[in-house]
Amino acid sequence: MVTFRPSRPGRLADVPTFERGIGGAESNVACALALAGHRARWVSRVGADGFGEHLISEIAACGVDTSAVVRDASRPTGIYFRTAGERAVDRTSATGLRPGPRSSNAGGAEFGAGNEPPAEVAYYRAGSAASAMAPGNIDPDSLADGEILHVSGITAALSADCLDLMRNLTAPRPGRPLVSFDVNYRVHLWADPALAGPVLLDLARGSDLVFVGEDEAEAAWGITGGPAAVRAALPEPRTLVVKQGAQGATVFSGTEATYEPSLKVDVVASVGAGDAFAAGFLSATLRGLTDSERLRHGHLMAAAALLVPGDLGAPPARAEADRLAALPAEAWGTLRLGPDTIQTWAGEVVTT
Repeated sequence: MVTFRPSRPGRLADVPTFERGIGGAESNVACALALAGHRARWVSRVGADGFGEHLISEIAACGVDTSAVVRDASRPTGIYFRTAGERAVDRTSATGLRPGPRSSNAGGAEFGAGNEPPAEVAYYRAGSAASAMAPGNIDPDSLADGEILHVSGITAALSADCLDLMRNLTAPRPGRPLVSFDVNYRVHLWADPALAGPVLLDLARGSDLVFVGEDEAEAAWGITGGPAAVRAALPEPRTLVVKQGAQGATVFSGTEATYEPSLKVDVVASVGAGDAFAAGFLSATLRGLTDSERLRHGHLMAAAALLVPGDLGAPPARAEADRLAALPAEAWGTLRLGPDTIQTWAGEVVTT
């Protein structure tokens, strides 16, 4: 999906110009994993148009295999426009009528104090090439040779065919890859919000690893009471990651819970942080790291996204990420990252 970021703060009606970028939950994760040194493939559909070519070119430039992407001559590439601010998780906050504290379900950063209205988002994805994805037009071989298959609740909202595909991918079957599912509840995308909760819960229950924010769990499923309450409602996945915004994140491996606090970050823009967190966690999963290390690598990758205006930030070099993830709890708790951090990721010193 092509994203358009505002040139300055304000309502969509008032912003005069926008900067084009690439976005989309799954492609963001694929790009971040490739930039971190992993083999990643993006499987999707784009329009046979300039926006589709831009997406394929930019995603491939990150090192992602785009050979399975289909160009659809009859449908356009999806786009969306957004203003600055946090994504909404319900239709009240989506209108901008209920601003809340500046926080994020990314699970990757502690933001500064203050209030910020939710982002205004305009999606143009109905009838897009991606919305035509279905079990019959996705090459199963393109999904079969990876260790992890990462999917998102956003895809389920795009069309009935996309929902059929998601149900197919999360259905139990012999030899399937580890299925990673990010709930990614986007209120604007669901024609009938009443369907979103049951659909997303069903898809989560069929997955092996699930990412969900506390705010998403409350908005989509009515679950309150913290990570333990989410786990009680969702015992099926082998691994459940509950993102707690400015506080941190908790991972459940079976019944064992591990918590790691967020990093302190001087945020440039919050868009893309949740996808980056998932990528960092999945990178550490592929490397066989501990639950604590997986969470910290998620926080570090999210910080990289928070330090740039777009969806994708340059991740720390692996040796630097490992060094930071191994810090004692006290040093981790005092770590603060700012926009200049991107220039020092590969170096030996990060300001604490």
